[in-house]
Amino acid sequence: MSKSDRQRGVDLFNRTWELIESREDDDLMVHCAHASAYHWAVAPECAPQNRARSEWQLSRVYTLVGHPEPALAHAERCLQWCVDNALAGWDLAYAHEALARAHKLAGDEAAAASHVEQARAVQIADPEDREHLEADLATV
Repeated sequence: MSKSDRQRGVDLFNRTWELIESREDDDLMVHCAHASAYHWAVAPECAPQNRARSEWQLSRVYTLVGHPEPALAHAERCLQWCVDNALAGWDLAYAHEALARAHKLAGDEAAAASHVEQARAVQIADPEDREHLEADLATV
């Protein structure tokens, strides 16, 4: 695939965020998230954190549309990308945030609470990133 796949992945990731915020078209939101993940996956310069973030976004959109099974599957893939590629900080914390949301949707409050705590335990150097994470965890 061409280098333009990277830009398509970025553009679709950002479009997915617009749809997450507006909730104007949930079906399109899910399709955009999958398309973004595809373009990141085939981009020659794709880094493991891009794959992890794609899985995170897929988990988020499936949580928003109320589908716990794919939300959990993508959150678990996100965490696996982090573990397999020694991704820490922001990426690891958000893998646990995704798992917390997905488990909560699935009705497993104990697992959700455990992943919230695991997300909070991750070291994040940037104080603004930590604030953003805490704000997101407060909505789980």
